[in-house]
Amino acid sequence: MQMNRRELLAVPMQSAGAMDVQSGVARRAGVLWCTRHRAAGPGGPIARAAVVVIHPSSNFMGHYALEELAACGVDAIGMTTRYIGNEAMLLLEHCVVDIGSVVRHLRNEGYERVVLIGNSGGGGLVALYQNQAECPSITPPPAGGPPDLTRSDLPPADALVMLMAHPGRNIVLTEKLDPAILDENDPFRRDPSLDMFNKDNGPPYSADFLARYKAAQLTRSERITQWAIERLAALKEHTRGRVDDLPFVVHGTMADPRNLDLGIDPSDRAATTQWGPPDVANLMPASIGHYTSLRSWLSQWSMRLSNGHGPQRLSTVRAPVHVIYGTADPGCYPGHAKMLYDAVPHERKWLTPIEGAKHYLFDQPEHKRECCRLIADWVEEVCRAG
Repeated sequence: MQMNRRELLAVPMQSAGAMDVQSGVARRAGVLWCTRHRAAGPGGPIARAAVVVIHPSSNFMGHYALEELAACGVDAIGMTTRYIGNEAMLLLEHCVVDIGSVVRHLRNEGYERVVLIGNSGGGGLVALYQNQAECPSITPPPAGGPPDLTRSDLPPADALVMLMAHPGRNIVLTEKLDPAILDENDPFRRDPSLDMFNKDNGPPYSADFLARYKAAQLTRSERITQWAIERLAALKEHTRGRVDDLPFVVHGTMADPRNLDLGIDPSDRAATTQWGPPDVANLMPASIGHYTSLRSWLSQWSMRLSNGHGPQRLSTVRAPVHVIYGTADPGCYPGHAKMLYDAVPHERKWLTPIEGAKHYLFDQPEHKRECCRLIADWVEEVCRAG
């Protein structure tokens, strides 16, 4: 059997001079780095198709699905955005521009079909991309400034795959935001009546507790959003416009009751998170959303202002969409998959569970093969349909 070949792709970046690229070397180079695994075996309907696996900030150049997808007969690209390893300054709108650069590069190379795979946090992002590629409307990001997506080069993709994906960074963080925190500077000043880790509250959690909990999460998200808006205005005045952003820390970002109460949005998952026990992941620096900036909060995490609400973006998308989820995923739930699927306004949509699959599939080779074969077969079907 012919082995697939791995190549390094250097894709020219649009708007390469932005200071939100932390590394001066990367900023001046103006390159988005990707890996491509060339398809093994003979050609066929998908010989001129490429799938691109996407996340806003994770390094997907070594993504677990690339080699297996290539073995299934499709060229597989793992891309990075300008925010690789730098979630704290991330603007979703710049990520959209970066996807456009990669899609344009692949079109120029001769690919007849380009399919975007939004994995995990990439789901809401590819929904935003396709929404703006088909009908651009976003001029500035929520905090103002570039990019203007109506003036960016955003070639539409031919289809979207939502793979083990949540519906958007603003949605998922709000669902995990710890409402028991009373002081944004002190995670240990807590309201015991809203503390999911207080055994007096559960699990299991009552309907009344969950209703109060969700309302308090939304209130906390809005409190941070309003503070960020006011802080940006004060910063502009204080620096006379010379500084347009400041960093800050968000405590308690992994407090979703579903991680302890398996009766909420039932699935085959264990009572844990992708980062380990919920009470640890809630405070540890490595889990989501702890480090951000004023502008970045408004772009990617604010429930009110972020443009990354996946279901809203999918509600106008005309391309085919396949939502694939694992029934044992501890962080992206069947309810998330259903939200994405239900939002697609046409009938060229699919919703497929992979029984027993976890979020990363690292220790599940059979599930990984099943998942990649499912994607490759679907891409072939999309290519045949034209």
